Amino acid sequence: MLSRLGSSILVGLACLWSAATASRAQSAAKPNVLFLFADDYCFEALQAFGDRVVETPNLDRLVARGTTFTHAYNMGSWSPAVCIASRTMLVTGRSVWLAQAAHASLEKERGAGNLWPQLLAVAGYRTYMTGKWHLPIEAESTFDETTHVRPGMPKDTPEAYSRPVDGQPDSWNPADPKFGGFWDGGKHWSEVTADDTIAFLKKAAENQDTPFFIYGAFNAPHDPRQAPQAYLDKYPLERVATPVNFLGKYPYAEEMGSGVELRDEKLAPFPRTEKSVRTHRREYYALITHLDAQIGRILAALDASGQAANTWIFFTADHGLAVGQHGLMGKQNMYDHSVRVPFIVAGPGVKAGGKVSAPIYLQDVMATTLDLAGVVKPAHVYFQSLLPFLRDSRKQGYYADIYGSYLDRQRALTHDGYKLILYPQGRIARLYRVSKDPHESKDLAGDPTQRPRMRELFARLLVQQSELNDTLDLVSVYRELAAAQPLRAK
Repeated sequence: MLSRLGSSILVGLACLWSAATASRAQSAAKPNVLFLFADDYCFEALQAFGDRVVETPNLDRLVARGTTFTHAYNMGSWSPAVCIASRTMLVTGRSVWLAQAAHASLEKERGAGNLWPQLLAVAGYRTYMTGKWHLPIEAESTFDETTHVRPGMPKDTPEAYSRPVDGQPDSWNPADPKFGGFWDGGKHWSEVTADDTIAFLKKAAENQDTPFFIYGAFNAPHDPRQAPQAYLDKYPLERVATPVNFLGKYPYAEEMGSGVELRDEKLAPFPRTEKSVRTHRREYYALITHLDAQIGRILAALDASGQAANTWIFFTADHGLAVGQHGLMGKQNMYDHSVRVPFIVAGPGVKAGGKVSAPIYLQDVMATTLDLAGVVKPAHVYFQSLLPFLRDSRKQGYYADIYGSYLDRQRALTHDGYKLILYPQGRIARLYRVSKDPHESKDLAGDPTQRPRMRELFARLLVQQSELNDTLDLVSVYRELAAAQPLRAK
């Protein structure tokens, strides 16, 4: 017969065993999260979204398998490297200007356990990261496991800039490893990121009692836009069209902070030519199609691992890219080609071929995964779970107004099918009816009948400024603009 002490020990051990078993069961019940993140990926650049030139068969299948949020936006940036701001918002959950403050003290944020992978780790997830990080803390001490953590962009060469020039030979070859960039290390970086993700999926399959969170961050299709020759061959120059909103020069590039000195804008010669823009778009498409092939490999590996039925897949990007639209090459602007991104969700119970038109911010993915993991959203997280939209695509959106910003040089407000863009330093306003003019080709700011609408959008922008801790003085800008009769662009 056991002593009282012995009985107590057995009861205690039984309780510990029961608690451990319950904890494992609870973790096993949580879905896996596969987050695939691209860089500089414009929302339009999928064949499933209507681009008949670019080939994206694997992402197209993901669109058919899951639900697409058709209007996903990035909120803006305090840096010409827009991806830094986008990724800081993503991992901290904070809105753009609070994320700027957090960026300066990310070690403190990590020490408080506030970062996205940390919140999931506490919920029982094994967290893994590979690819582009671009934050001022080590990914290695933020995730449980990392492989091939990359910088903001592959190192480029002078030959990648101000090209091609009409009538002159082009010394740049996107398929030639001698230029380094994505070829640095001997294997294309997109292939390495896919290899790493597949290797982790195989490892995770051996311990399916522990849910995983994969942060698979590709540098593609950021420049230098390098892809294997077989992918470049898919896009002979005559197949690539000039954008319908092509301009040789954007009229307010200097006022908006996207002028001739900005690195991204130096990639093509000034003024833009149709040939130079089509060449860059050809290389952009080739890199996207190569990226799509790597995503296809990852999705096939997920299926082979036996974990697909319990895995949520998210594909999005940190922002878009102009690649010749409006006379711009970069993403430091408020046009949809640069602030909107693809956003695709697939997972258990997600409607196949579904579409949600309610506007969202791409960083809502962070809050969505916390919701999936059963984590109570911390008070500092601004962004929202998208699960209610996935249950009912008719749900009204969280964001009646979509805010946009770039340094102190640009502000934007999109509401009810219209977008107001301000360039404060130049005292310039632009207005587009984006619901009817998706390429934002017709500026309505000079139309006297639009003055009431512009006043309304400006008032809404001021409200957004207050809510988002944006301290830029726009009132004086508005007064000067409103003094002109009618309120118009410069």
